[in-house]
Amino acid sequence: MKLHDLKPAEGSTHAPKRIGRGTGSGTGKTAGKGHKGQNSRAGGGVRPGFEGGQNPLYRRMPKRGFKNISRKEIVALNVRDLERFENGTVITLESLLDSGLIKAVKDGVKILATGELTKALIVKIDRVSPAAAEKIVAAGGKVEVE
Repeated sequence: MKLHDLKPAEGSTHAPKRIGRGTGSGTGKTAGKGHKGQNSRAGGGVRPGFEGGQNPLYRRMPKRGFKNISRKEIVALNVRDLERFENGTVITLESLLDSGLIKAVKDGVKILATGELTKALIVKIDRVSPAAAEKIVAAGGKVEVE
């Protein structure tokens, strides 16, 4: 089978509507657009959302909320997620990205205290919750906040 042999399934395609091809076709003369007016002209019609001059829906609806421009997007990571690393591993942003634990970092990563940790790890991350730091130290590791 070659590309030029390919054909669509029987009945799945239709011939295009041939407009403006004589009055006998049913869509001749005005080509289904009626007589005169904005919609019969080339480039005619109204923009999406236009309601004939009536106050449109998007302006009738109340405005809600706001975008906080100083909001920080911090990726949260739990202590139980660090269990996949070997004993004595130095955990940095790069090692977390390489391991696939986090996909992208915008404003930083914070380690939280959910779960248990049995491995002694050296954590070099910019944010660690006090309870998480306690668990890492209890497991024999070190926390170095950068």
